[in-house]
Amino acid sequence: MKIRVRRVSQTAILPTRGSRDAAGYDLYADLSEETVIRPHSTVKIDTGLQFELPEGYFAGIFARSGIAAREGLRPANCVGVCDSDYRGNYIVAIHNDSDIERRIAPHEKIAQMIVMPYLPLEFEETDSLTGTERGDGGFGSTGQ
Repeated sequence: MKIRVRRVSQTAILPTRGSRDAAGYDLYADLSEETVIRPHSTVKIDTGLQFELPEGYFAGIFARSGIAAREGLRPANCVGVCDSDYRGNYIVAIHNDSDIERRIAPHEKIAQMIVMPYLPLEFEETDSLTGTERGDGGFGSTGQ
C-alpha cells in the first residue's frame, strides 16, 4: 500500500521502520532546537509531515517503547487517532510522566505510526441484548 505524504518543512524526516517486520513506522521531531518537557507536562512536537490515508483507514500514533521505558515519555492521549480525511500536520503531544526534566532533540524518534483499517458501523438501539455466560461481569470477573 502506498501512502501519500507531504513534507511541510525542508527538515522533516519521512517515517522509517526499525526492521523489515516492524508494524510501526517511526515519526521524527521536526525541531530546529532541543525542546524541554518539564515533569508531568505536555509539549506538542510537530513532525513536519501531512498524510493522505486511504478511505477506511486511520493512523494510530503509539508510544515508542524505548523512550517510554527509559525516559517516561509517551503520547499525552496514549494513542492518537488520525482520520483519513485529516490533511493537517501530524503533531504528537508528548507527555513527561517522570519527575525530572526531559529533552527532545531535533530529528529524534518521538512516536510510531501504525496504519490500520476500521469498520464503519451503524448503531441500532435496543431494549435488550443477547445473553452470554459472562453476562455483565466487569473488571476482574473472568478470574486471574
